[in-house]
Amino acid sequence: MPDPTTVTFPPAFLWGAATSAYQIEGAVREGGRTPSIWDTFSHTPGRTADGDHGDLAVDHYHRYREDVALIAELGLTAYRFSVSWPRVQPTGRGPAVQAGLDFYRRLVDELLANGIRPALTLYHWDLPQELEDAGGWPERDTAYRFAEYAHLVGEALGDRVEQWTTLNEPWCSAFLGYASGVHAPGRTDPAASLRAAHHLNLGHGLATSALRSVLPPHTSVAVSLNSAVVRPASDCAADLAAARKIDDLANGVFHGPILHGAYPETLFAATSTVTDWSCVRDGDLALIQQPLDALGLNYYTPALVEAAGPAPSGPRADGHGVSAHSPWPGADDVAFLQSPGDRTEMGWTIDPSGLYDLLTRYAGEAPGLPLYVTENGAAYDDKPDSEGYVHDPERIAYLHGHLAAVRRAMADGADVRGYYLWSLMDNFEWAYGYGKRFGAVYVDYATLARTPKSSARWYGRAARTGSLPTPEAD
Repeated sequence: MPDPTTVTFPPAFLWGAATSAYQIEGAVREGGRTPSIWDTFSHTPGRTADGDHGDLAVDHYHRYREDVALIAELGLTAYRFSVSWPRVQPTGRGPAVQAGLDFYRRLVDELLANGIRPALTLYHWDLPQELEDAGGWPERDTAYRFAEYAHLVGEALGDRVEQWTTLNEPWCSAFLGYASGVHAPGRTDPAASLRAAHHLNLGHGLATSALRSVLPPHTSVAVSLNSAVVRPASDCAADLAAARKIDDLANGVFHGPILHGAYPETLFAATSTVTDWSCVRDGDLALIQQPLDALGLNYYTPALVEAAGPAPSGPRADGHGVSAHSPWPGADDVAFLQSPGDRTEMGWTIDPSGLYDLLTRYAGEAPGLPLYVTENGAAYDDKPDSEGYVHDPERIAYLHGHLAAVRRAMADGADVRGYYLWSLMDNFEWAYGYGKRFGAVYVDYATLARTPKSSARWYGRAARTGSLPTPEAD
């Protein structure tokens, strides 16, 4: 293995940071925007930590020029953001609201003027509430509404955005939103979550076709999956079967139809007591399996699983979220264990080898398809010192280790074209509210002042040089 302090990245490698609309924009009632499921969920008592919500968030809607200037100051070459569906198409139906599109036109123009490549994600979990009232992702019509929305945004921004992503982490939308209920819309219906997964896949395929009908030929269309790195606690048959079941529910349920045009038969078997999969209609898989120009992969920590039994062999973890309801339909016989090693503020084990395993796996799953790390990062309890400086050596070490893993995967044949740090700045962290800080830029939530942490400076140096400074070089 090469010394990670000496590895370099190719000149064309994209160094980016990522955000999502509801987590940063605020301005939830401006320009014709109507509520999303996250507005409703976060204003429901008991759903988020301290009752936090994204009404103001970090006010990116009004401060986007300041935020783009920060990206440029750090020397990053790309910025991944999401479009708020209810800002552009408030009811999830009908024509676009130009005031909403104009905000994203201004944002994209500001990025391009600063030499930063915009990477646009159409859906980062903010379904218009009116569509949820009509049934949400468990209803087939939502996939067609998503394609209509994709067409509207593609027409408006296709002349200036070259990198497009349909869905971000559809696993979270389906299973945290409709099975465990720890994410919006907060439903706990395992059968509905599997229907949602299929309709998210269908929405991806339909949206990809809609985008291609309006985008220039050179434009890249992708999807971003939070594919899990699932490891069995032992090599016994029961633990291997448990790992396979979770791999199907975390990975195969999405990459099967999207990349290969089929769901795993083992997935159908594992969920047979939950659903009969009658939501999958003739022709759906052909609609879903549209050619992609790239694949985005989000990674934070691996999963360690074993077959459930009366005497668990280690501490239990719930495999995302804290609800008593499982996000894994049909997997009640699987237990999640805490992987050994240091942890982030989220309680997630730090393991860069998982990112290497993920990238090399998908280099094999989809040979010839360029890969991007579209999210990777860590939450820590960051605080400014007496002079206002935020020193976060733990995050620097995290980034150093994971970027070294990316370069090692590239050396072993994975065609990785870029890396997007999650996140550009501290923000509304979903059900955790404002208590978890993933940002490279510190946000004082009382004043909304932005202060680059030492990790931001370190990451900027890596971007400018194409190499990894030592962790102490911040």
